[in-house]
Amino acid sequence: MSSEHPTQLEVDYTRTMMGFLLLDSQPASIAMIGLGGGSLLKFCHRHLPAAQFTAIEVNPHVIALRQEFEIPEDDERLRIICADGADFVRALPEESAGRYDVLLVDGYDGLGQSTSLCSQRFYDDCFRALSPGGVLVVNLHHDHPEHGVYTGRIRLAFDGNVLEVASMEKSNSILFARKNQRLCIDELRQSRPLENFAPEVRAQLQQEFSRIGWDIRQAG
Repeated sequence: MSSEHPTQLEVDYTRTMMGFLLLDSQPASIAMIGLGGGSLLKFCHRHLPAAQFTAIEVNPHVIALRQEFEIPEDDERLRIICADGADFVRALPEESAGRYDVLLVDGYDGLGQSTSLCSQRFYDDCFRALSPGGVLVVNLHHDHPEHGVYTGRIRLAFDGNVLEVASMEKSNSILFARKNQRLCIDELRQSRPLENFAPEVRAQLQQEFSRIGWDIRQAG
């Protein structure tokens, strides 16, 4: 995190995950599994003022560091919940199913990603949690031995509507899946979601969004 610019996305793969704006530039409701340093949360809270944001983090010690990482306090647009992400989406009541326009999954600890966040049941529950046309964004590692298995599970849950793009750094592989709506590479390439955002947003995301348009491919 930059102390001078705490809402700036410093890590490449987080800018790639913001590629959901290419599919929905004004989501009303966003959920994120895995808080970490809160960079995606802070960015969305600042630059998507019409969106409600729910973060689910299993580790209370991570949540306890929110002031150190300058994460805003809960308010009418933001809440942070201490819970297992897989349990959270599974336990959504029927009236809450389909409530999220975007679901970000970046649930890692020192040992990697929890197996509960890679299961077929989890991805099926993510599908249920999303609104029609809603977007799932998952941070995976393309050199993980089970990468193909996880990608296949997402494809199965979302009826093949899955695209993948490698991040510029390390081995991050970002998957975009859409509920009940075909994902088209040409649509992403023609999308201009940043035109109505502040110059600081365009400065952070424009180059990455252009790269996504040319590097994205069908997953699996």
